[in-house]
Amino acid sequence: MDKIIRATAGDGFIKMAVISATETVERARAIHNTSPTASAALGRTLCAASLMGQAQKEEKATLTIRINGGGPIGSVVAVSDCDGNVRGYVGDPSVDLPLRSDGKLNVGGAVGRDGMLTVSRDLGMREPYIGSVELLSGEIAEDVTRYLTESEQVPSACALGVLVDTDCTVRAAGGFIVQLMPGAEMEMIEKLEDNIFMMDQLTTILDEDGAEEIFAQVLKGFEYHLVGEYPVEYRCYCSRERIEEAISCIEKAELEEMAAEGKDVSASCQFCDAEYSFTPEELLAIAAKKIEEN
Repeated sequence: MDKIIRATAGDGFIKMAVISATETVERARAIHNTSPTASAALGRTLCAASLMGQAQKEEKATLTIRINGGGPIGSVVAVSDCDGNVRGYVGDPSVDLPLRSDGKLNVGGAVGRDGMLTVSRDLGMREPYIGSVELLSGEIAEDVTRYLTESEQVPSACALGVLVDTDCTVRAAGGFIVQLMPGAEMEMIEKLEDNIFMMDQLTTILDEDGAEEIFAQVLKGFEYHLVGEYPVEYRCYCSRERIEEAISCIEKAELEEMAAEGKDVSASCQFCDAEYSFTPEELLAIAAKKIEEN
């Protein structure tokens, strides 16, 4: 079962959250038929969105991360609800690149570095809160770290990883965000930096030891307390009613023109690829409804 685990350390000056999301990212891979590189880009973004979205206190709040670095993969989008359940997609799921010189997937090359990472928080108010930063590397974790530190003014460190197996399925996926509260001493910061630098490879820990071991390595030398564990999954909220609502935004004349062709019209959800068909009669009914509402 995928989950987010939260902990505090250093007398409350350190807050940390770890996500284990192998099933979630594999579900995304299966839906979108992503290449290994695209699986890593989307999976890392889904993990970041889940960690940040689940941290929101407002009920029904949503958080969207959108990354566009000008690379061949196009936009990478992930949306989380307030419980950390996520959905997402990439512009071109088939993009795959040769491995980097260190043997790792070239996510930065696929995403690109000439662009922005944008976070939109919809708290149910009139306008969402939107913050953006220029991309640092396109590798996702470094860019999320920059966003949290610069845009939200919270000193942070983020690590995200997706391990793709030889059959292209997702073998392990997850990550962590550790943040320092106001008043944290420099010695505490340096200790955390050393721990993160010395820790084993993130996906190896997730694959071989589990999420709890990440706390042990990142918070080595600190007394820490686990404060909560929360299940998360890949979850789409699309429905026939929502797709019909989107179709109703089309001009009445265009709807009537589509119906006159005498063929069913299909629309698919970009997050889960579910397909919904509407007959010419249903299109005319939607057009008539627009007249009644006006």
